[in-house]
Amino acid sequence: MEYVLIFRALAVISALLAFAVPPGAARSDTGLFATRAGVAVGGYDVVAFFQHGVAQPGHQRNAVMWRGANWHFASAASRARFESNPRAFAPAFGGYCAYAMSRGVLVPGDPQLWVIVDGRLFLLNNPEAQQKWRARKEELIARAKQNWPAILRH
Repeated sequence: MEYVLIFRALAVISALLAFAVPPGAARSDTGLFATRAGVAVGGYDVVAFFQHGVAQPGHQRNAVMWRGANWHFASAASRARFESNPRAFAPAFGGYCAYAMSRGVLVPGDPQLWVIVDGRLFLLNNPEAQQKWRARKEELIARAKQNWPAILRH
């Protein structure tokens, strides 16, 4: 009798676990975005890059969790706009330096060094990378796309 109860309990737990998380789903978001202490884009409001053309610090009181990272916003309106279409505002290449990505290197981007190209936000890591990026952005975007997201598995 005792073994039957244990067997049934294990069967129920196994079934629940099998359906709770599809294979690979838990890993698919891990490390997708460069974070500092779990906060994406250094805590800057990604909507502000598009709306105001500035790197504006966000606030924890306007934070939202998306794809394994906390995203901070300067206002509730910015947060709501992000939540309505996060992919439109999230930086390309997970917020890693787009120039480094074109070279096959994974380096966090600096939210103070950014460029919007064809409606996509790209972060760079240093002024030299930003200068090189602006001069050859189409070529470097194509090269970076070849490395992304496979670079996360290395």
